[in-house]
Amino acid sequence: MDSIDYRLLDVLQTDGKTSYSTLGQAVGLSISAVNERLKKLQSAGVLRGYAALVDPETIGLGVCGFVQILITDPAREEGLLRTIEDFPEVQECHCITGDFSYLLKVRATSPRAFEDFLRGKIKTIAGVVRTHSLIVLTTYKETPALPLPSAAGE
Repeated sequence: MDSIDYRLLDVLQTDGKTSYSTLGQAVGLSISAVNERLKKLQSAGVLRGYAALVDPETIGLGVCGFVQILITDPAREEGLLRTIEDFPEVQECHCITGDFSYLLKVRATSPRAFEDFLRGKIKTIAGVVRTHSLIVLTTYKETPALPLPSAAGE
C-alpha cells in the first residue's frame, strides 16, 4: 500500500458513498485507476465492505452497555462464541486480558431490556462463570474510522 491507497481509504472512511470521480480528484487519478486500486484493496481484504452508519437512538436503541464475561473452561468457549454471533444485540465481541475472558458491546432499547438480555441470554450460556456490566451514560466519541498512517501525518 502506498500514500494514494491511504488517502483513498481516508476519504472513504469519511464518506463511503464518495464517487470514483471525486476520489480521483482527491488523489490525482483517473476514474479507472481509482476503480483498479479499490478492486485491489478489496481483493487484499483491506476494504471489507461498505455499510450505512445508523444512529442507534433514532431507531430506539439508545442504551449502550458493555458486558465482561468470564469463561474458565476452554472447552466452552467455542459454544459461547457461536451463541453470541446469533445475538443481534451484540455489536462487538472481543477476547480480552485481565480478570475476564470477553468484552461485549451491547445495544438495547432500555435499561430493562439490557437487564433482560444479560439475565435471559448471556448468563444462561453454558460455561459463563461471571459477568460484569457497564451502562454508558454519555458517548463523547464513537467512530468506525481507523487512524491511517498518511492521514495522521506519519
